[in-house]
Amino acid sequence: MGSRLLPLVLATAALAAGAAGLDWFALWFGLLAVPAAAAAAFVAVSDSLEGRRAPWRAVTSGVALVLVVVASAARENAPTGAGASPIATWGLLLAMLAYGVPLVAWVLEPMRVPRRTRRPQRRLRPAEVDELLSRAA
Repeated sequence: MGSRLLPLVLATAALAAGAAGLDWFALWFGLLAVPAAAAAAFVAVSDSLEGRRAPWRAVTSGVALVLVVVASAARENAPTGAGASPIATWGLLLAMLAYGVPLVAWVLEPMRVPRRTRRPQRRLRPAEVDELLSRAA
């Protein structure tokens, strides 16, 4: 089973390292986040295809994977010593947001009120009707 926490932690570490000016660490944390994000996305898509209730998790994991790849590519192609690319920073921030959407949905899920359905009443057989009428008399 894939963990959505590992790519989130690696993306957060890459963002923190980039903000601290440690571009080499930010690059490697971002590159390590790509296979972790891919594994989480593949597991979420396979869970969704198996019929488990995970369509939002599959969509958000796929979006986060794309954003992590774009952020890593932007950081890799940035000039040396130029600092963090805005595309890399925004890509990681949006990926972290995408990983957080299912968490918010999970927290808000108990607030959803299920609709009550009426159970269909069983029809009485004529013998049961006669018995009930004879008891009532």
